[in-house]
Amino acid sequence: MNTAHPVPNQVVIVSGLSGAGKSTALHQFEDMGWEVADNIPLFLLTKMVEEAGRGGGVNLAIGVDLRTRGFSTEQVLEVIGELRAAGNSPVRLLFLDCDEAVLQRRFTETRRKHPLAADRPVGDGIRQEIQRLAGLKTAADVRIDSTNLSLPELKRILTGFFSLQRMARLNVTVMSFSFVNGIPRESDLMFDVRFLQNPHYIANLRPLTGRDRDVVAYVSADPAYDEFMAQVERLILFLLPRYVEEGKSYLTIAFGCTGGRHRSVCVAEKIHDQVAKSGYFANLAHRDLPEAKDNNAI
Repeated sequence: MNTAHPVPNQVVIVSGLSGAGKSTALHQFEDMGWEVADNIPLFLLTKMVEEAGRGGGVNLAIGVDLRTRGFSTEQVLEVIGELRAAGNSPVRLLFLDCDEAVLQRRFTETRRKHPLAADRPVGDGIRQEIQRLAGLKTAADVRIDSTNLSLPELKRILTGFFSLQRMARLNVTVMSFSFVNGIPRESDLMFDVRFLQNPHYIANLRPLTGRDRDVVAYVSADPAYDEFMAQVERLILFLLPRYVEEGKSYLTIAFGCTGGRHRSVCVAEKIHDQVAKSGYFANLAHRDLPEAKDNNAI
């Protein structure tokens, strides 16, 4: 007898540091057609997911942070584990991160009170929160650092990872990352491109990124580059139609290098273009590439 509980199509638990963009993320989920709930008591979270499943497969984003009743990192991870064990739908943890100095500036500029600094300097509250949420940051399936992101850029990255415009076809996300900041847990296929020659050691290329023509020229001049790219493109284009036949809706292809700035960005851009030209719905995300900020604050 099957006693499995009904479950929604997708569940994302959204957490992160205060001021890092959790509210923005939840608004973006709502704009993308998700059902959104924020700071419901943890003991109600599992029941809410079950009820949403009975409603015909709702996609659910749930905000959880220090203000959540019954909150502790251990308890949140325990609830996520129970949801994954009980259901057939993907349950992912999204963590919004940010540099401490930038968080302090955001709180100062907006004159908001930090939830852990009602009667002390905001910096103390930020540091305490960083310590208390370290376990969630480590366990996150998707971690987005908003330190150098504008509001539109954060929304674009969220759309790339969580857009629902993929129901009838395979949605491919090609991403770059830095091994220094950890392997992306959401990746299905991962390639290490640290064997390619490194622009970091060329003075005039170091401040540039893998999007710049001079960096692309330098990386692609590596003797192994052409053969590597041909083999990877051949493998990916071989696999994609087979994933479609299997009914797979999501595929994340990740390319990593040391700093996530030059080689992995260059390769991810090229592979993304090839996937898109082949007729697949393709997103591009550079997880650890600092972006120039515009005037739209998070």
